[in-house]
Amino acid sequence: MADIDGTWNCTVKSPLGDQKLTMALTGDGSSFSGQASGAMGSLPVSGTVSGDKLAWKMSISVPMPMTLDCAATISGDTLTGDVGAGGFGSFALTGTRG
Repeated sequence: MADIDGTWNCTVKSPLGDQKLTMALTGDGSSFSGQASGAMGSLPVSGTVSGDKLAWKMSISVPMPMTLDCAATISGDTLTGDVGAGGFGSFALTGTRG
């Protein structure tokens, strides 16, 4: 399993410009939980871990209410993936453990 514990400084490449997101995560076997904070405020996150792959959903209210489908791959202290925003498409996600 990937070591996901720590604080991740992430950027989502959205049509509204780069969205900064900080996620404080703790792994527990095949799952993880933590807190995500950024322009949308702060909200709890939880998801699954399979090898070096993470998957989770985030319900946001800014700029409009929607549920984001997120997936990323961890390699050491970096992560890369995407954030699915339904009909708005999918946006690149990158991050580093800080």
